[in-house]
Amino acid sequence: MSTQIRNIAIIAHVDHGKTTMVDQLLRQSGTFAEHEKVVDTVMDNNAIERERGITILAKNCAVSWEGTHINILDTPGHADFGGEVERALSMVDGVVLLIDAQEGPMPQTRFVTKKALALGLRPIVVVNKVDKPGARPDYVVNAAFDLFDKLGATDEQLDFPVVYASGINGWSSTEEGAPGEQWGTDMSALFNTILNHVPSIQGDAAAPLQMQVSALDYSTFVGRIGVARISQGTVKAGQEVMIMAGPEGKAYKGRINQIQKFQGIDRVQVTEAGPSEIVLVNGIENLGIGETITDPLDPQPMPMLKIDEPTLTMNFCVNNSPLAGREGKFVTSRQIWDRLQKELRSNVALRVKETDEDGIFEVSGRGELHLTILLEEMRREGYELAVSKPRVVFRDINGEKNEPIELVTADVEETHQGGVMQALGERKGELVNM
Repeated sequence: MSTQIRNIAIIAHVDHGKTTMVDQLLRQSGTFAEHEKVVDTVMDNNAIERERGITILAKNCAVSWEGTHINILDTPGHADFGGEVERALSMVDGVVLLIDAQEGPMPQTRFVTKKALALGLRPIVVVNKVDKPGARPDYVVNAAFDLFDKLGATDEQLDFPVVYASGINGWSSTEEGAPGEQWGTDMSALFNTILNHVPSIQGDAAAPLQMQVSALDYSTFVGRIGVARISQGTVKAGQEVMIMAGPEGKAYKGRINQIQKFQGIDRVQVTEAGPSEIVLVNGIENLGIGETITDPLDPQPMPMLKIDEPTLTMNFCVNNSPLAGREGKFVTSRQIWDRLQKELRSNVALRVKETDEDGIFEVSGRGELHLTILLEEMRREGYELAVSKPRVVFRDINGEKNEPIELVTADVEETHQGGVMQALGERKGELVNM
């Protein structure tokens, strides 16, 4: 077992070059053999992610650098995929915040950063694309400091290390250089900053086992696979365990079949793993997200993961229009219901419930994009269905009707300012600052 481990999440606004940066870290750590053809944005492996150029699912990969095993989680930047972000952050000890050297911190950077700071994670700021003609690295570092301060960062979090990089050209540096030149030779400055600033192994290998499932995968050979970070203890293949859904939830026994670890973008089988390692385990059929796998003799459940509540709901119903049955091969309410149940296993921010009417299901999610992506995936898999207009989810809190609010930041030229403010005003927008 490698003794040195670092677990980091990479967070950034859409299009600030996060996935490209992960490509470079994989390449330069020798993950890909010389003869292997390297796909660009290797982490965005789902067809919709590639087409839209966005990350939807949080994904793991791992690199080795000077004998240290670094687990990297690529997280989505959209608030609609907040459920993915929260799970990813529960598995790591540090975050790398990637900011475009020209644009500076953007609204969606704020969403994920706030969650990371609240968990006490210490950020490493990477100013990316410093080779662009309009780069303003000093402004970006000051803007990042102001953002952290606004989000209530501690003094320790405000004392963050800065790395300047060009992800696409594959170099990084801790010192500023002259504009238009290459400031560093390779990614070693970023790797070394991660090794120096992210805490290593936490937890006692001899303590009773405790690990929380943060993501699920499925394989036709071994069934359900749980991705979990070991908080303490050691897990071995064939071990008897207790699975608990929080301190008050259901508890049942199971046996772990195989254990795998991430190596590059592949998975390698191991016989045992210790504290702070991120592993994949199979053999437990009904495993759910947020459940704790623990020692049956001394069970120590962890609290369930808290996920942002849904804000929008839509009706998914059987297509009964005159053109029904022309597009998809799965058209019955039972097939649609089964597919939605399957989605619930891994899409934790989604809620599905049956309505009084036959063949109509109420599906609630974090936002329009969240529900759109689900619809698009179902359509591509051959499901045919009709959907209603999205509606806002209201909630009763102490007998009062409440509706969800979102923070909106609009960057507009002065000539269009009136029109935008009018459009936001019609949607009950309140101006906070300008």
